[in-house]
Amino acid sequence: MAEFEKLSKEITGLVSEWEGKLISLPDDVITLRRNSQNRNIKQIVGHLVDSASNNTHRTVHLQYRESPLNFPNYATSGNNDRWIAIQHYQDENWAYLVQLWKYSILHFAHIIQQIDPGKLNNEWISGEGKNVSLKEMVEYFLPHFKLHLGEIEELIQASPQPTPKRS
Repeated sequence: MAEFEKLSKEITGLVSEWEGKLISLPDDVITLRRNSQNRNIKQIVGHLVDSASNNTHRTVHLQYRESPLNFPNYATSGNNDRWIAIQHYQDENWAYLVQLWKYSILHFAHIIQQIDPGKLNNEWISGEGKNVSLKEMVEYFLPHFKLHLGEIEELIQASPQPTPKRS
């Protein structure tokens, strides 16, 4: 779909830019440093996998099911933290996790180019009294992706956290 071609290319470009940067990070940087949500880099990358996966499913469902679509919102009421905890991203092999991140995001970038334009106004019930169109959902993915890449960049640049002294 031409409407999302530029968006897809930007997402793909960010994946290309970040894959090498992520894979080269030392273990202490990806596991010890925490953002304001108390997530380390492995957990943020895992959350982006979840985001791509959930958005992929919503994109598909919104093109063949009745609108508005009643589909669980994994991100409400702290559920995205449950997803992170249940999947133990902090224990995942880093190289595997980076590849899962890469291909989940690239697949989402692919499918948004295949959307039936006649389905863009189909809606997903994202919360009580809140519906989001397929078009809005797709357009929100890039700012969300960039937000979390920015968090990762901040954690990379952060000074190492001091190790508590033992008495």
